[in-house]
Amino acid sequence: MSRYIAKAALRGANLIVAEAEQMVESAITDLGADTPVAFTNTAYYLPVILGFTGMEVNNLGHLQKALVRAKSLLNPVPFESLWLPYLGETLDGGAATLLAMEAIEAVRFIRGQQPEPIPGLQLKGTSFTNPDGNGGGGGGYANGPIDDIQLRAWGIQLVDGRMPGFAAIVGAARTNEAAVAIVRELQKRNILVFLSGNVNGRSIIHQLMEEGVEMGYDTYIVPFGTDTISAIYALGFATRSALTFGGMSGGQTRDILLYNKFRVFAFVLALGEVDDLKYAAAAGAINYGFPVIADTVIPQILPTGVTPYEHVISMPFDDIEGDTDAEKARRLVQRCTEVRGLKVKITEVPIPVPYGSAFEGERVRRADMRVEFGGQKAQAFEYLRMVGLDEIEDGRIRVVGPTFDEVPPGGAMNLGIVVEVAGRKMQEDFEPVLERQLHYFVNGASGIQHVGQRDITWIRFSNATVEKGFKLESIGDILYARFHADFGAIVDKVQVTIYTDPDAFQEWLGKAREAYQARNVRLADMVDASVEEFYSCTLCQSFAPNHVCVISPERLGLCGAYNWLDCKASNQINPTGPNQPIQKGICLDSDYGVWQGSNEFAYQNSHQTVERISMYSIMQDPMTACGCFECIAMVIPEANGVMVASREDPSMTPAGMTFSTLAGVAGGGLQTPGVMGVGKYYLLSRKFISAEGGFKRVVWMSSVLKATMAEELKAVCEREGDPDLLDKIADERSATTVEELLPFLEEREHPALAMAPIF
Repeated sequence: MSRYIAKAALRGANLIVAEAEQMVESAITDLGADTPVAFTNTAYYLPVILGFTGMEVNNLGHLQKALVRAKSLLNPVPFESLWLPYLGETLDGGAATLLAMEAIEAVRFIRGQQPEPIPGLQLKGTSFTNPDGNGGGGGGYANGPIDDIQLRAWGIQLVDGRMPGFAAIVGAARTNEAAVAIVRELQKRNILVFLSGNVNGRSIIHQLMEEGVEMGYDTYIVPFGTDTISAIYALGFATRSALTFGGMSGGQTRDILLYNKFRVFAFVLALGEVDDLKYAAAAGAINYGFPVIADTVIPQILPTGVTPYEHVISMPFDDIEGDTDAEKARRLVQRCTEVRGLKVKITEVPIPVPYGSAFEGERVRRADMRVEFGGQKAQAFEYLRMVGLDEIEDGRIRVVGPTFDEVPPGGAMNLGIVVEVAGRKMQEDFEPVLERQLHYFVNGASGIQHVGQRDITWIRFSNATVEKGFKLESIGDILYARFHADFGAIVDKVQVTIYTDPDAFQEWLGKAREAYQARNVRLADMVDASVEEFYSCTLCQSFAPNHVCVISPERLGLCGAYNWLDCKASNQINPTGPNQPIQKGICLDSDYGVWQGSNEFAYQNSHQTVERISMYSIMQDPMTACGCFECIAMVIPEANGVMVASREDPSMTPAGMTFSTLAGVAGGGLQTPGVMGVGKYYLLSRKFISAEGGFKRVVWMSSVLKATMAEELKAVCEREGDPDLLDKIADERSATTVEELLPFLEEREHPALAMAPIF
């Protein structure tokens, strides 16, 4: 253990705890000990304090007690004449630092100082509502803590490997060029980037703003604030991951830290001068198993078992090999991933712009747009079909019709993308599975916006991307590379044809629509009784070790990303992967959807914690959930029915809890009768809680579901024999308490009130 680091970290820890004490005492004097304390749009109270101490901090008085615990972890700064090189004292000081940092941010929230104002900052895809009432991350505010909606939205990417981990960057890079290069290298590797801190008042956030780099949830670049204290939100994100997906409770300190060490692949990248507070915060991060890499000369700490490999690494930026900042950044990021043991898969795509999943959320504004396809002014479609091996030429990419050269800047034109694939293991059922990948594949190019699918596709090219040489043929280059890289086990040949010629476009649009309809009929005809096997999905076990999804034709995965056909294709592609066939075996209860095979698989693969699964029931042995679910279904006993809360809905529900709080009951691999996480399209299934009466049991539903699934839900109501049922279902606009819900249902004569008791 470095004596220099220990002294600096303990010095910083003692100072920040004292500062936190003064801030809390001052706030209590001004506002009172009962003043509420909370981070907006998050569950788990103040997560780091909850994780380390088990204390549920609701007000300033609770916060004061938490700091007493922080003080108990402090050790004095070592004397010059005596040094005992114990790592433990330093790590305790790091833990105290984190508790103090979270306390300070909580007080700042009370005083309206969080999220931090940063003039000129605009965030993309951030749902946080700022203190002035402006939502969407605009108005010049940093992000603040990650809200629970986004935490769960990222969950599936974290567990399936698309997002291998996160980097907490603190400070400022040597130059703006270096700052951009470091972030772009992380984006290319699909690593989530958290930004905080400064060096002499200048932050990497300022550097990226000056270079026009878009930040926010959509681009995987999240600015927390320009001081080191705001780095606590990154550790809060890590703690909440353990509580949300790991099924852990506050106070299980050792389990939470070990969970992060082995399951949340993160590291700290300290840019620029490292002061006492940064050393103290770094000691806190090491508790989680997160190594610290610095681009300056600092003492190093070699492995002692706390982190998997090295604890602190010095890699001075000026000493890194490379003629440019971009080359040095690549080597620095490579070293970071090596130290943390990140498994990064980079698909080399031969296009003239950066490529990676981190660019999937980019939006091309009209002012920055060179051309668009689809949308309100044109049509666009994408269609993938299986053909024989001798019918196509592998790697052939054609554009049939004019390019967009003659389209005026900001103009629109029709576009049809036809992908033809052939392979000995390819099956017709895989067509829609592969076709859905076009959205992700095309969106991975920087400066390209892709929205929708089938014949409602909408694509935009930015001016900057076109200026770098991106052409229509580049779409084909992307699809050819990605299909071979990701689906090489079933795809042997890929041919891409892009249609802009008016006659050819209309001809292929007609063929595509015929195929869409045929698929709809084929999928609609598939029922659980028509197949001999279901499929497992254990992707989320990397985060929720005891959770097992059982996916059938009539019940898709709770994350909404995997249906039965997806799992079948996945198993063909990777026979030893997370989607394994489950032979149904003997049907033990057809009403509740219980099979011997699914029970045995769940028991064996949940570490013997789940003995029985009812596929069609919310009351008897419901399926477990990780934390990635799109919706939560929960029984409302007073209404004799069920409510369905959407992940996008932050409002209060009649259960007396928001989605974030409910998720703590539904997630973590727990089996809780009356509560379960579901994919939103499961609501359309005939088997949706059919053991309890099906869709007629739904008495409350988030309005976002009503709006986005209106036509599908109306069809379900028709099927149930009650065309007006959707209007009889309350939402947050009409009822947020049971007292408000019951009169609403009675006035509209909701059928659930007359059904048999749900218990």
